[in-house]
Amino acid sequence: MAVFCQRCGARLPVGARFCSNCGTVIPVATYTPGRPLVRPIVGRQIAGVCIGLSQAYGWDLSLVRIFTVLGALFTSGLVFIAYLACWIGIPEEGVPLP
Repeated sequence: MAVFCQRCGARLPVGARFCSNCGTVIPVATYTPGRPLVRPIVGRQIAGVCIGLSQAYGWDLSLVRIFTVLGALFTSGLVFIAYLACWIGIPEEGVPLP
């Protein structure tokens, strides 16, 4: 699985602790594939839906965010409604499930 810096977008080797381009600390636990579908607190931009999906399924975070924005623009808001549903339905990281 490819690892990218969340700050500058540079491609990093697996297991890197710092970005070789900008020096940002790369949290190791953030990039482990196969995690449960949760909205993490660290690294989110709006609600954490895109980063939660990318971590759970091992997708590139930048591509998920780009496809979300393009989908929201070109599907007359259908993807935006799905994003809102995921915001409500996906639990936040660290919050115990009922």
